[in-house]
Amino acid sequence: MADISITQKHKLSHKKAKAAAKKVADKMAEEYDLESAWEGDVLVFKRSGVSGTLEVHATEARLEITLGFLFKAFASKIEVQVHKNMQKIFAGKP
Repeated sequence: MADISITQKHKLSHKKAKAAAKKVADKMAEEYDLESAWEGDVLVFKRSGVSGTLEVHATEARLEITLGFLFKAFASKIEVQVHKNMQKIFAGKP
């Protein structure tokens, strides 16, 4: 079961939604030192103590993050920051 689940609605084309998902992953990589790779329409990311997926759908993106023991204490802070980034990026704002 994921420790953090975020669903972000969007009105982007499939190509633009995947580009937005990549921007979200790049931002998470910068902030949390994550690596990511596409598996179809699912962006899979991981690092020691953190793993998850970002699924791109026609009208929404779903993020699921599982945190290791050491990261669970920061779950709410991580969730707030990632949710803010997703809202901004999927809305097409810089």
